[in-house]
Amino acid sequence: MSDEHKNNPLHGITLKMILEALVKHYGWKVLRTKIEIRCFWNDPSVNSSLKFLRKTPWARKKVEELYLEMLDSEKEINKMKDVFFPKS
Repeated sequence: MSDEHKNNPLHGITLKMILEALVKHYGWKVLRTKIEIRCFWNDPSVNSSLKFLRKTPWARKKVEELYLEMLDSEKEINKMKDVFFPKS
């Protein structure tokens, strides 16, 4: 793996994987309040959203940023679990 990819947390992760993880984590109702784009409001689906996100760089960037925030939050939650519920 090159240095360029080693520091990129999105390397090897497809937009579809990102979107599916966000939908699983937040659900469409919360997701559309976090990122206000029409394809999350009107009969949302992964496939229709992917079509829009692939053509719209600013929206894709917002989705990728939210995904990274979600990962950071999960890391923080896991750290706190380790503090309060240490593995024996």
